[in-house]
Amino acid sequence: MRHAQIALTLRVVCGMTTTQIARAFLVRESTVAQRITRAKQKITRAGIPYRVPDDEELGDRLSQVLAVIYLLFNEGYLSTAEQAQSRDLADDAEWLAALLHRLMHTEPEVAGLLALIRLHRARTAARFTPEGTLVRLQDQDRSLWDHEAIAQATVLLARAIRRRHPGPYQLQAAIVACHAEAARWEDTDWEQIALLYDMLLHLAPSPVTRLHRAVALRYTQGPKAALAEVDSLAGELDRYHLFHAVRADLLRDLDRPDEARTADKIALQLTANPAERAVLQERAGF
Repeated sequence: MRHAQIALTLRVVCGMTTTQIARAFLVRESTVAQRITRAKQKITRAGIPYRVPDDEELGDRLSQVLAVIYLLFNEGYLSTAEQAQSRDLADDAEWLAALLHRLMHTEPEVAGLLALIRLHRARTAARFTPEGTLVRLQDQDRSLWDHEAIAQATVLLARAIRRRHPGPYQLQAAIVACHAEAARWEDTDWEQIALLYDMLLHLAPSPVTRLHRAVALRYTQGPKAALAEVDSLAGELDRYHLFHAVRADLLRDLDRPDEARTADKIALQLTANPAERAVLQERAGF
């Protein structure tokens, strides 16, 4: 029911398409459409009114609200549609997170999500070339990052962490903070990032988180160990373009260029984002 609530909110309130929502959940469009239809039917049959929940109901609904804002921001930050990004959606997500933080300033996960969004957005100026091609994190000009915004978001995150109630958004923000605070790519604290991913997997296990953790393993245990972890996710993430893109990177590290090119081709078939497609086309030699 939770996924249906989130999908319905993203569709009806946030205006995301069924295709975008399906890609966010890594499921088929038909699955999302069925969830939305069933949720609408339940609301109609039960006569559930549209109203502002009472104060005592807010805590039970918080996780769904945070998930909606998080997925809305993800779609704005790096679109699954045929555009590189949607600043309107990213702006809306940050505004909603900030509003929620003003209303529930003692909730550490609300602060964690707001910090996560602001840490990501602090790198906006370096994320794309003038031609619109995506610039990978290791290649970004860090002098273009908004370091004042990074410092402010880190303070916000630190305050949340001091409440000693860790959650997935705080941990994700801490991972992004590790990247944002590194003066150079070579200074990245991969051991700390791998540890944070372990904590995140304990609280909120998911194949996508395991995929991201594999990237950290590449720098702590080597590409061979990372590839073994990635390959173990094939059954769950075979239709996810970043699974194949990460796998291609690891295969190149292991001097298996033909397999890497094949993986890039599959990733290219699975994404509509023009900025990502440009990177994959260049890597695959198209």
